[in-house]
Amino acid sequence: MGAAALAFSLGVFTALELQNTPIVEIRDPSRFKGGTMKTGPVRRHHIAVRNSRRRTSSNPFDTTIHKTHVWLNDLMADLDWQERPHKAYLALRTVLHALRDRLTVEEAVQLGAQLPMLIRGFYYEGWTLRGKPHKERHKKDFLDHIRKAFKSDVTADPQQVCRAVVRVLVRHTSKGEIEDVKHIMPKELQELWP
Repeated sequence: MGAAALAFSLGVFTALELQNTPIVEIRDPSRFKGGTMKTGPVRRHHIAVRNSRRRTSSNPFDTTIHKTHVWLNDLMADLDWQERPHKAYLALRTVLHALRDRLTVEEAVQLGAQLPMLIRGFYYEGWTLRGKPHKERHKKDFLDHIRKAFKSDVTADPQQVCRAVVRVLVRHTSKGEIEDVKHIMPKELQELWP
């Protein structure tokens, strides 16, 4: 099955997108003999497509930008950082990196698969497999990464930032994945999870 046929069968294209698509030609398969095809009639079919999914945008980047805004807005609301998206971005990125570096490679990839495309990009930014997972077992060591990222902002409480990011993860990723990640973390770090 070709890519277009697969997309049609999955209901990916809308009626507007079909206006510019060619009519599908299907030659009579009974005319094939010995691997060659005799000249035969051509049947033309218009493919009717159901719009099985509700789409808010035809551009995948619009979708991931919207999802990223939702995550950042949730984080700004949780931390009472209204109109500070850069600060929320820094918090999300820092906690995700600290978390990622303490997970096994397999679990880090599984968590990454749950993230919206844009967030997934900065989740994997700078990731190397050497020396992973980090063996930090204490909450203080984990929170030091957040403290360093906010060294010039004395109002940012690393524990509060970490808990807020974890709450956003819990709201927007699958419960099973969150449980897997939580149980991989050392006991002391599990206290940061709801």
